[in-house]
Formats: sequence, C-alpha cells, structure tokens
Amino acid sequence: MLREGTSASVGSRQMAGEAQEGVRQKVFMQESDASNFLKRRSKRSPKSRNEVNAENRQKLQADELQKEYYEEQRNEFENFVEEQKDEQEERSREAVEQWRQWHYDGLFPSYLYNRHHI
Repeated sequence: MLREGTSASVGSRQMAGEAQEGVRQKVFMQESDASNFLKRRSKRSPKSRNEVNAENRQKLQADELQKEYYEEQRNEFENFVEEQKDEQEERSREAVEQWRQWHYDGLFPSYLYNRHHI
C-alpha cells in the first residue's frame, strides 16, 4: 500500500523503490545505533536537559487541562445552584403573594396594623 502511494507521487517504479528505502531509513535506525541509544542512558543516569524540559512541558499541559476541567465543572455547579436558588425564591415569593391576597382586608398597610377593635 505504501508502494502504491509512493509510486503515485513519484511516477515510476524505480523511483518508488528508492523513495521507499529512504522512508525506511528515516523511520528505522541501524541496530548498532539503536543499541547505543538504549545504552546511552540507564535508569540511574541523569536525564538530559531536553528530556527534563519535555517532561515539564507535559506536566504543565496536563495541569492546565485538569485546571480547565475543574473550572468548567465548578462553573456548571455554580449555575445549577443559582438556578435552584432562583426557583426556590420564586416559589417562596408566589406563596407569600398568595397568602397576602387571601388575607387582604382592603386596608393599607396590612391588616395586622389596622385592626379596628370594637
């Protein structure tokens, strides 16, 4: 499949074979180079500055993603709580308004302060 894609872009079978070898050389390294690469740093040897920087970048990115996730969760919860509070206030206001209408005696201010004692 790679040969067909490469040959389509290159144009001839001979050029395709050479291009495919070039791709192989870029992707895979010689056995001796791989062995040296693995021996170069053991578990106890210090990390190179590039390795430390790469790990730090990964940690910072993970921390940023976690921070964004928790901030989004907090915002959703705050919105939910605010909606619940607003609904409760509305129900309470409606109940108070119904109570006032039921007990209204036509006097203003409310009947509690304007009772006429006989």
